[in-house]
Amino acid sequence: MKSNLKIIIVSLTCSFLSVLFYSIFLNNSTVKEENNSLAYNNDYFKSFVNTSGYNNNQSSSNFGSPDLTFAAKKSINAVVHVKNTSIVKENDSWALQFFYGDDSRKRVATGSGVIISPDGYIITNHHVIDNSSEVIVTTNDNKEYEAVIVGSDEVTDVAVLKINSNEKFEYLLFGDSENSEIGQWVLAVGNPYNLNSTVTAGIISSKSRDLNEYDQINQSFIQTDAAVNIGNSGGALVNINGELIGINTAIQSMTGGFVGYSFAIPSNIVRKIFEDILEYGDVQKGLLGVRGVALKSSYSKQLNLTDTEGFYIDIIEPGFGADLAGLIKGDIIKEIDGIKINKFSDLSGYLSTKRPGDKVNVTYSRENQLKRTTVTLQKVIN
Repeated sequence: MKSNLKIIIVSLTCSFLSVLFYSIFLNNSTVKEENNSLAYNNDYFKSFVNTSGYNNNQSSSNFGSPDLTFAAKKSINAVVHVKNTSIVKENDSWALQFFYGDDSRKRVATGSGVIISPDGYIITNHHVIDNSSEVIVTTNDNKEYEAVIVGSDEVTDVAVLKINSNEKFEYLLFGDSENSEIGQWVLAVGNPYNLNSTVTAGIISSKSRDLNEYDQINQSFIQTDAAVNIGNSGGALVNINGELIGINTAIQSMTGGFVGYSFAIPSNIVRKIFEDILEYGDVQKGLLGVRGVALKSSYSKQLNLTDTEGFYIDIIEPGFGADLAGLIKGDIIKEIDGIKINKFSDLSGYLSTKRPGDKVNVTYSRENQLKRTTVTLQKVIN
């Protein structure tokens, strides 16, 4: 019997990741630009978005439990409270407005954000700042600042803000979410129910999690059991070194409150979107040029295959990278750049970190023989 679980997004709105396979193959993301005067300096931002990777030598307390105090101290001052004020009209009818006046009213929504550079760039969720007329961020020392929306991508649910100030801020470095492992300790830092600067702990429960594999919306979340509730949207998921490895986005619950399952957008995807918005003004999506299905035992039986893992190619898009690299219908993608493909979200999540023109090394099975090729990713065609 199927349980009737509701997918509750932390701010009660939707969050998606997309790689543009299958029916949404040629859809474009929409990016909201509201501050074209902000210049992008690639060398400058490299110092804030590139790290040396995750240190697996986790420290412990005297009792053998992991010591999370360093990560908490490092991250708590870099996570901000985000207040979004929007103007909502109860009725758009011009006739009603003529006779009864303007019925516009202010709506205030709150969430969290993460400072990722000393000059005040912030990552949050798109749904936290959607339809905003004013964004105010509050730091851990209770200082309020106006923030502008630099860019926002509804598909991936990632937004970039910039604090209007010449001050220098504490910030978090991006960690490598690909190197994180199931069972590793993490902290969720945010502002649930307006309880500012709240830190909760848990472990990574799963990676490349798709909350609904049948809805044709590609997702690839980090799943944790760290407590996350309404108001945590846009907050930080950090490893024991205090590095940002995810942006908390969703919970799965029957009640609307936390029951043990929370989900974060991996930092490698977030970092790529941040760089894209600052450098290009929109999100650059690199397409492999295939359609198909992730193999399971039932699918393998239908297709008369012995393989039960990997991505089965059903359609090759003519002229795209996979076609030019020699992939054909019936090939089964096993690895990309050494990353094992067990399910579709493994593939979609990794490709979400790539751009048009990037080359990926594909290991695939054809007639039970492993082969390798290099595919150049293509740009979305309007």
